[in-house]
Amino acid sequence: MTWTVDVGGEQTTAVWDPPAATDQSRTIPVRAAPPVFVCAHGAGGQMNDRAMLAVRDALTAEGLGVVRFNFLYRAKGSARPDAMPRLLACWSAVVDHVRHELEPDILILGGRSMGGRAASVFVANGAECDGLLLLAYPLHPPGATDKLRADHLSAIGVPVLCFNGTRDAFCERPLMDDVVAKLGNNWRMHWIEDADHGFHVRKSSGRTDDDVLAEIGDATQRWLNASVATRRANGPGASAS
Repeated sequence: MTWTVDVGGEQTTAVWDPPAATDQSRTIPVRAAPPVFVCAHGAGGQMNDRAMLAVRDALTAEGLGVVRFNFLYRAKGSARPDAMPRLLACWSAVVDHVRHELEPDILILGGRSMGGRAASVFVANGAECDGLLLLAYPLHPPGATDKLRADHLSAIGVPVLCFNGTRDAFCERPLMDDVVAKLGNNWRMHWIEDADHGFHVRKSSGRTDDDVLAEIGDATQRWLNASVATRRANGPGASAS
């Protein structure tokens, strides 16, 4: 299902992908409505790029519904990312539209790289959701480890699951581990062995990109059941452990 979303007098496009029909023994327990993950693309991507579709397939197979959308610069055909306030305005409009159209029981926000970073700022600024799912969080520009994008992360109170590869040039592991160690127990860091920023693994690793996607899907499903659903059932003050 494709929607047109108004963003302050401009328009962008969002797509709703419902959960796939799967073996229910492996998916999230049945609820009044499936968990909905609103997923934003990276700076050089768009909602229909290969990485976004791969994530969609991995997560819908685990019982989530996925909403993909374009930031305004991509909707206009530009390759130059918008400034953060404009990214946040798009996030706000898309989430409002999703709530109106789907009335999700559980709403997860997040995305790939820049899209996930913008989602984290959106939630840190007070946007309501049930969890934050970050894929290849860009902790710093490549080679610029003194420019950490982490000051706002401590303001996030919902459960967080963050995937990064151990070869990600945008997220050196010792730096990210140090950041996460200072955050609350709502944070979960999942390192993907040998993966780069695009979640690609080398042939010498003995694994394939499909293996990585299956790992992401399985870990997300487990996190939803262990942290997000528990918090929702017990109230916002419940532990995410």
